[in-house]
Amino acid sequence: MKERPTVTPQREVKIVALLTTTSASFLTPFISSATNIALPNIGLELGLDTVMLGWVQTSFLLTTAVFLLPFGKVADIVGRKKIFLVGLIVYTTSSLLASIADSALVLIVSRIFQGIGGAMLAATSVAILSSVFPPQDRGKVLGINVASVYTSIALGPFLGGILTQHFGWRSIFYMNVFVALLTLMIALRLRQEWKGTPEERFDILGSLLYGISLATIMWGTLSFSSYSGGYSRLPFYAILIGTFTMACLVVWEGRIKYPVFDIRLFINNLNFSLSNISALINYAATYALSFLLSIYLQIVKGLTPQVAGTILVAQPILQALLSPMAGWLSDRIEPGKVASVGIALNAIGLFVLSTINADTEIMSIVAILVLMGIGFALFSSPNTNAIMSSVERGLFGVASAILSTMRTLGQTFSIALATLVLSIFVGSDILKTSNLGDFISGMRFAFLIFAVLCVIGVFTSLSRSKKRIKTGV
Repeated sequence: MKERPTVTPQREVKIVALLTTTSASFLTPFISSATNIALPNIGLELGLDTVMLGWVQTSFLLTTAVFLLPFGKVADIVGRKKIFLVGLIVYTTSSLLASIADSALVLIVSRIFQGIGGAMLAATSVAILSSVFPPQDRGKVLGINVASVYTSIALGPFLGGILTQHFGWRSIFYMNVFVALLTLMIALRLRQEWKGTPEERFDILGSLLYGISLATIMWGTLSFSSYSGGYSRLPFYAILIGTFTMACLVVWEGRIKYPVFDIRLFINNLNFSLSNISALINYAATYALSFLLSIYLQIVKGLTPQVAGTILVAQPILQALLSPMAGWLSDRIEPGKVASVGIALNAIGLFVLSTINADTEIMSIVAILVLMGIGFALFSSPNTNAIMSSVERGLFGVASAILSTMRTLGQTFSIALATLVLSIFVGSDILKTSNLGDFISGMRFAFLIFAVLCVIGVFTSLSRSKKRIKTGV
């Protein structure tokens, strides 16, 4: 009788780590993209106006950004698995609370705690993978992780629409609870712990300054377009307060031994700095793509939400399919070079999008999305590999958290810039036949700005050196 092949403890750790982190990386992007589809139904049931509906999403985004870096630092000190498991528990509990919310307050509070749990997961997932897998395999597994993220982004609107239509918006959160519980059950099989800097002390004051500065700057940026007509100066004051607090943070962090936001990591590690700047630029230039094209396809081209969603799926699906291969490629070719090709393809796609009009063929839009799907794949996992390969093992938690923060900040800036441009061209009027030309002009101008940003990103990406940190196995 043929014996079953034995699974070594180390191999089992790798399998469990890959399964749990990949599943966790699916959760937060899925709930974010699926909730977008459910917002109209949530507003009708709970009686929410557009401002409150905006905060259903913004509260999650803001909280995630504020807590990412502090939790990354805590994970390096007390253990990455420990923070990961706590994050799963917080995320599961808050998802359950959101599913039974009977008011705007309960829903937004639950979304805030979802953001906290999501920050714990995002700050530790890549760090755990980088701790478990050796450098020669890291690009491949990070590619799988990136593929999970973009699969969830692609499936979010599709599954969210089906669930909302047939079972109500609460079913989206029920599904999240179910997947999170399965992930937690698998994660409990992780017996090993990974600590990067257990001898360090947590920087409480630095974390407070960091959180205040990031929250006020992001709130001001998100609110700026709403007040572009001069109705309020609050966004300007918020950005000024955030900038001042950020300056205080820089001074404080430069004076203490164990900072939560290590300025020296950016100053002394050019590869790390340029890779994170490239990530910030890429997300800032591309995240609003689906937002703008969704309006274009439905309002200008007259397509149904289902058909428009199906067209937009082309880009994230292609990225999900190609990301593992791109990660594998970055294990064999300098990651910075692969990532530079990817962001260059995004720049080409955005330049072409800046020329579209009301008569542009749908297949031309699909072709551009396919091109940018390839670009996304070639950039994301190789750039992540470049970041994690540029730091010592002890800093994996912080590096992972900073990367996630760059992604969140880029996404925020992208939406804010797109909204601001549209408000300048269209104003506060509802889109109708008489102002569709203004919308198309604004959309094209936004795509042109995003394309220029990507060109800048090509130069920051190419400026990286070939040197890698030997992080060991």
